[in-house]
Amino acid sequence: MYKHILVTVAYDEGHDAAPSLHVARALAEEGAQISLIHVMDPPPSFAISYLPDGWREDLRTAIEADLQALAGGWDNTAVHVTEGDAAQQILDVAQMQAVDCIVIASHRPGTQGLFLGSTATKVVSRAQCAVHVVRRA
Repeated sequence: MYKHILVTVAYDEGHDAAPSLHVARALAEEGAQISLIHVMDPPPSFAISYLPDGWREDLRTAIEADLQALAGGWDNTAVHVTEGDAAQQILDVAQMQAVDCIVIASHRPGTQGLFLGSTATKVVSRAQCAVHVVRRA
């Protein structure tokens, strides 16, 4: 059982955080800390001038609120919203927060995923702690 679990939450189409949260609950020892993380994709440079002032802060606030709602059933929780390369951000937060297990969802890779590598593949290969991969359909 783990004392501090980092659960990754993505907002791409068809992603449901419930299976990952279920796994985290099963892996957590009593009183464990559960942290949720979402890594925001930077917007394409051509779109930035079309976005309203404050859009990034508004989006971050909305994501933080959603993560708090997802973590509502736990007493000892934290949420992290970062921006950048997803795998590197997950690994950095895991190391800074002394996480002993990362729970990350993965889908069956297509050809692009085989050549470029997925976030889950990068996290599994570089993590300094246990990683539990939850298979998405």
